[in-house]
Amino acid sequence: MDFISDLWNKAKKQTKTIVFPEGHDQRIIEAAKIIEQSKLAKIIIIGKDRLLPQNHPRLEEYIGKFFKKREAKGMTIEKARDTITNDYPFFAAMMVESGEADGMVSGADHPTAHTIKAALNCIGLAQDQTIISSFFAMLTDKIEFGEDGLLFYADCGVNPNPNAEELAEIAITTANSFVKLTGCQPRIAMLSFSTKGSAAHPDVDKVKKAYEITKAKKPDLMVDGELQADAALIPSIGRKKSPGSEVAGQANILIFPDLDAGNIAYKITERIAGAAALGPIFQGCAKPVNDLSRGCSVEDIVNVAAITVLQSI
Repeated sequence: MDFISDLWNKAKKQTKTIVFPEGHDQRIIEAAKIIEQSKLAKIIIIGKDRLLPQNHPRLEEYIGKFFKKREAKGMTIEKARDTITNDYPFFAAMMVESGEADGMVSGADHPTAHTIKAALNCIGLAQDQTIISSFFAMLTDKIEFGEDGLLFYADCGVNPNPNAEELAEIAITTANSFVKLTGCQPRIAMLSFSTKGSAAHPDVDKVKKAYEITKAKKPDLMVDGELQADAALIPSIGRKKSPGSEVAGQANILIFPDLDAGNIAYKITERIAGAAALGPIFQGCAKPVNDLSRGCSVEDIVNVAAITVLQSI
């Protein structure tokens, strides 16, 4: 499977608009040129020598909408005006909320927390979602793993210590993202340091409960847990440790019990196994908002934009 080529081809069939609120960053300018030349999306860039909020004809509308959204939280009209006029990710998020853009990509020069705050305050969560979470698309040349070398890791970027209910939500949401972006059947492993009761600990109990909640909410979903990583990925070990499992030994989605495990795992996979790590890709927001690493490349920006296009469908 050529995941990136598939992303590009699918995105080119759409006519979506993506807004970038960091027009002062040269990487954004270069990525925008590639995106437009490749016809992946239409682009709006906010920043110096580009679109400025104070010159935008819908500025007052966005200020008013933002004020109403946050009034119950103590927002004043003066603070709303200052935020929407001067905080470009917030202005961009209001463009998405109001339908002027279909998605936002930020984070080249802002921390993840700021992008999440703009998304939650301006757009909010999707129906039936209680959290924003994230996944990384891990692309390896080891085609025996995952979906011809492609695996989704979640949550490796947002939630430090999700409880069982949140872990189940992350699993279900990541499965939906996997289907939307790949068209393939998700096979989800809820990871732990225990496989099927091989260890007893409250952390193991959390993963067991998350598996049970996931299966109760989505009985047709291919999911198993709790599984150790080798049982999730290696067929011979999966058959031995979880006989009869439809997931063990062939998982293409790995759900980590906490942010420590997920973040460490994706970076080890990237650095030692030579995998490409695309993300973190946000999920759970009512409209697409995605984050960039401040060390991102132009290629990273282009690919995240393509994913954002597909999330907006």
